[in-house]
Amino acid sequence: MRLGRVVFNRLATLINSYSNYNPSPLSLKQFTDFGKHANSNGTLYPTEVKSYEFLKEELLVRLALMSKEMLYLPDKLIKTSSVELVYSWYLKSFEDMLSHKEKKPSQDELKRFSKTLNNIVNRHADVVQQIAMGIVQLQETYGIDQKTEQNIQYFLDRFLMSRISIRMLINQHLLIFSERKPDHPVQIGAIDPSCDVVGVLKDAYSSAKFLCDQYYLCSPDNDFVSVNRVEKDEPIELVYVPSHLYHMAFELYKNAMRAVIEYHGEAAKTYPNLKTLIVKGQEDLSIRITDYGGGIPHAKIPLVFRYMYSSAPRPAISSDVYSPTTTAPLAGYGYGLPLSKLYARYFNGDLHLASIDGHSTDAFIYLKTLSKDASEILPIHNKAAAFNYLNTNRESNKDWT
Repeated sequence: MRLGRVVFNRLATLINSYSNYNPSPLSLKQFTDFGKHANSNGTLYPTEVKSYEFLKEELLVRLALMSKEMLYLPDKLIKTSSVELVYSWYLKSFEDMLSHKEKKPSQDELKRFSKTLNNIVNRHADVVQQIAMGIVQLQETYGIDQKTEQNIQYFLDRFLMSRISIRMLINQHLLIFSERKPDHPVQIGAIDPSCDVVGVLKDAYSSAKFLCDQYYLCSPDNDFVSVNRVEKDEPIELVYVPSHLYHMAFELYKNAMRAVIEYHGEAAKTYPNLKTLIVKGQEDLSIRITDYGGGIPHAKIPLVFRYMYSSAPRPAISSDVYSPTTTAPLAGYGYGLPLSKLYARYFNGDLHLASIDGHSTDAFIYLKTLSKDASEILPIHNKAAAFNYLNTNRESNKDWT
């Protein structure tokens, strides 16, 4: 027991130390240039060593930042079984990364490092669901007042953005240097240097349409219009992570279809088409998805980006986080749109809604046209962050890269 306490105290001291460092944000250009260099050398070893040396420090910083910030959550939330489990995952992952700190990058060590990264990805696979369950447990047991809700919202924006970034770093390393391979041979890790934007949007629409047909036995069609102001008459391509764009588009199409069907009624003979406009400009690639599903009252638009807000019924959950029958589907928890906004913001883009109550809703995705401008936006732990956890009148932008 005493030895365990000593180890935990040492770990807490190191986490506190690493959380004082700022993360080092990378741009999509830096990611792709590094990946191209790795594939052009004939041997991956020298580049893999560079990635190894960077990640074994950078991941300690990013894991420490969120481990530290979890302690700012309300005590009753930290003590829920779900959040305790997530916290233990972060401590274990930090400890695993520490085991590589003093190692030299031999071939065996590089293989062991890739195994550690794989273990972290698998260990953290259900983090979002477990955090959602913990918040529901808190809400159902004690209730959540306005200040607590605002603090949870602030924490989740930072925590989930950090999670996206950690997975991005790990996946890039594994897809380039391990036996795992990208979905398509042209990809540099998870990044497609010539991402077919319209193609990804059509895939996302098809998946959402399939779900809508299953649930309602009908679905609205979609009109696609693309305008390329940079390369005239050429398909719209972008250096981007296709899975991130797919996630955002699928969520927006799913919401749009549900709005249209429920506004016009399942017995309607026809439904107004969704409309998707994609425009590539010199600085921004902009996507507008329009549905004629009755719109959203202006006062409610901020609510749809709150994690604990959902217009869908919330699923029931088990109080036993280790139960094999425990599930925490995201539908009904209100995480879809806030998470999509984080994916958009991660590489310096954004996601907004504009609506005409009683008529229609426009969803806008903004991405950076140039990969050098698409830099990670990451939370940092500083005095502003500590102040913001204690005050609802927050200092904006001082606690992000």
